[in-house]
Amino acid sequence: MNLNDVHRGITRYRKPKRVGRGVGSGHGRTAGRGHKGQASRSGWSLRIGFEGGQMPLIRRIPKRGFHNRFAPEVAYVNVGVLERYFAAGEEVNPQVLRERGIVKENYEILKVLGDGELTKPLKVAAHRFSGAAKEKITKAGGEVIVLPGKKPVPKNKSKKGATSRKTVGAGKS
Repeated sequence: MNLNDVHRGITRYRKPKRVGRGVGSGHGRTAGRGHKGQASRSGWSLRIGFEGGQMPLIRRIPKRGFHNRFAPEVAYVNVGVLERYFAAGEEVNPQVLRERGIVKENYEILKVLGDGELTKPLKVAAHRFSGAAKEKITKAGGEVIVLPGKKPVPKNKSKKGATSRKTVGAGKS
């Protein structure tokens, strides 16, 4: 292969293939659709994932677990990381963490976790804190600021006298 052969056959503005324009065109008569069958008819379109009536792959593979599409994206930062990257008296917030490259992914909620030790007093602002993280930050002389954001959904607690779903209509036959 020579250098002048590299771009041979590559055209910038290629004209579209003109089908159904006579037998002499090379794309006439059946116009590239073949003979008979559903695909040769007008108005036919193929659904994504359709495998000709065979059970589609997406339905053949097993499904496991559950993924909540509406759950907020949560980014986690440990107290030990704050000890490493911040000096005493500095303010820690989501913008500073992003600027320094500590938290890189997109998220809606920032949660501070208690893994590691903290000896410096820091002013930490986040949406959520674990109990251990709050304790370690305040113990080191720092301040915990809870930012407004999506609130966690409280778990259902059954009230006295309320019937559960399982027992409703159990006595009927």
